[in-house]
Amino acid sequence: MRTIKQTKEIAVVGSYDVVVCGGGPAGVFAALAAAEVGAKVALVEQYGFLGGMATAGLVMPLSVFTYNNEQVIGGLPWRFIKRLEAMGGAHIETPLGNVAFDPELYKLCMQQMVLEAGIELYMHSYLSGVEMNGTRVEAVIIENKNGSEALEAKIFVDCTGDADLAYMAGVEMQPQNGEPLQPLSTYFILGGVDTASPLVNEAMHHNKQGVNCHCLPMREYLLENAAKLNIPEFGGPWFCTTLHEGCVAVNMTRTAGNACDNRDFTAAECRLREDVFRMAQILRENFKEFEKCYVAAVAPHAGIRETRRIKGAHTMTAEEYVSGYRYEDSISRGAHPIDIHATKGNNQNVTFLEQAAYVPYRALFTPSHPNILVAGRALSADRKAFASMRVQASCMGTGQAAGVAAALCAKENSSTDSVNINRLIEILRNLGAAI
Repeated sequence: MRTIKQTKEIAVVGSYDVVVCGGGPAGVFAALAAAEVGAKVALVEQYGFLGGMATAGLVMPLSVFTYNNEQVIGGLPWRFIKRLEAMGGAHIETPLGNVAFDPELYKLCMQQMVLEAGIELYMHSYLSGVEMNGTRVEAVIIENKNGSEALEAKIFVDCTGDADLAYMAGVEMQPQNGEPLQPLSTYFILGGVDTASPLVNEAMHHNKQGVNCHCLPMREYLLENAAKLNIPEFGGPWFCTTLHEGCVAVNMTRTAGNACDNRDFTAAECRLREDVFRMAQILRENFKEFEKCYVAAVAPHAGIRETRRIKGAHTMTAEEYVSGYRYEDSISRGAHPIDIHATKGNNQNVTFLEQAAYVPYRALFTPSHPNILVAGRALSADRKAFASMRVQASCMGTGQAAGVAAALCAKENSSTDSVNINRLIEILRNLGAAI
């Protein structure tokens, strides 16, 4: 393969206490938490809006905020949910605490909170590299319409979902052990649906603990007639209210693909977009509740269930997670079922938790890289524990914890492995975190 060598000078356009890469559910709350503790914060996001999988992926609902009638994700994430609800953009399902939302109001609410906190936003900016001093990150390199730019910081928080920053910095990743990645799914919104019908109304509300909320009558029909109707591989189907009459968000498509490989991801998204319109046609032609439906929106970005995870100071195991083991450095929680989707076929392996789990601070860093923290999908967990922690409410919780820790490390000029755990937990509790 022919290569091109390029050398260029890159301007440092900002110096911060904390730089957060990724403006999704983990990244926004990492940035907000760091700012709350007094840090000067920058937030880098590849799209022109915030929200990540909620808004770019249309992944609905946000789950799980309460479990066994106990709040498990609180603090800044819950403050956001209540503010969004007051704007008319969220519906909190009780008793489980799953949250349906309007994606456009979600973008607006999140943007308002970030700007009010004094966080400097670099949107339309793609992380392309890191400047290292040994194993310490000195700056991240971003690309946007201004060209290549560098941002310096004392502490960097990787909330890219795919551990892009950590990977570029040389952080060791969890082994895949030959297991296929969970499939990708492109969510879409259908208009013209009879949302008042019992079938749809029952399916689009996620308020039953210990129940897989897919639309079972439709699933049985689709499985029975899959060959005759030439149905692509699918999951669920799962539906969620968008808070607008006649509209539902649909989680149904699936395909194998590696979102960390550009060519593979491109091909997968092309397949998924074809499948969106095929699925809409199948629903329209086979279910009276959908006979007038049309594709109102397709997620700009496929939903990603699994890519890279760091090998941190501690790797959360399924045994610890399911047993509800409480670590001395517990900084967040998780309550979504362990949810592993088959890469091929229509199956899903679900294990519901008896009690909400705990997440240790040690899962957010590796001692080998003293100024990187990771939150969200890329934290340190085995495959089964991760299959619960990957959902958005859990990502918000770990983001909040990483943001507080980053601000403390920046203030004290300390490494991520020497943060004062008692002080970290005290601040998180003062914010309202349920730990």
